[in-house]
Amino acid sequence: MKNLVCTTLMSLSLLAAAGYVNAAGDAAKGEKLVAACGACHGADGNSALAAFPKLAGLGEKYLLNQMIAIKNKSRNIAEMAGQLDALSEQDLANIAAFYSSKPMQLSGSKEQQVQLNSGLKVDGLALGAKVFRGGNHESGVPACTGCHSPTGLGNAPAGYPRLSGQHADYIAKQLREFRAGNRTTDGDSMVMRGVTQYMSDAEIDAVANFIAGLN
Repeated sequence: MKNLVCTTLMSLSLLAAAGYVNAAGDAAKGEKLVAACGACHGADGNSALAAFPKLAGLGEKYLLNQMIAIKNKSRNIAEMAGQLDALSEQDLANIAAFYSSKPMQLSGSKEQQVQLNSGLKVDGLALGAKVFRGGNHESGVPACTGCHSPTGLGNAPAGYPRLSGQHADYIAKQLREFRAGNRTTDGDSMVMRGVTQYMSDAEIDAVANFIAGLN
């Protein structure tokens, strides 16, 4: 179980679930399975380091689907190789229920300037808020609120994770992974890959920073 779900679930990223199963989890049983996970993700799923995503409050369905994707190798993360192989689907559901039951702590946004493709530097927080709430009509980027809610709390029953409060660096990394086609856990619908293909680096960094302080 060492490094369980290390560097993996976000969800920041973030991100549309593939919708594999709906197994019911037991948080109390899940708590007994995650002792070794605290080194990366914190005892309650609130990781201290941006390299490791916060798992607290991401949503039970999303967390379960991501762990199943890792176990069946449709989501490949070197640090997770073999880590979930000995766990049953019910074990994974219990872990998902435990982390989902915990409140996420806000990482917080920071003052930021980002450089647009034109070379113009703009207020990153203002750009992040604009793209998150309204998208970019000129380039075809849709608003994030449609799936992840105006407050960034996601849609747990639908499998869309909470984003608000997640580490900005982790969110930005996952958005770039979707944009490059390296992350495919948005399934056949390719929702996140379709969204991010139109996002500039400036928009990704700005949205990620805005989300980290959204509540």
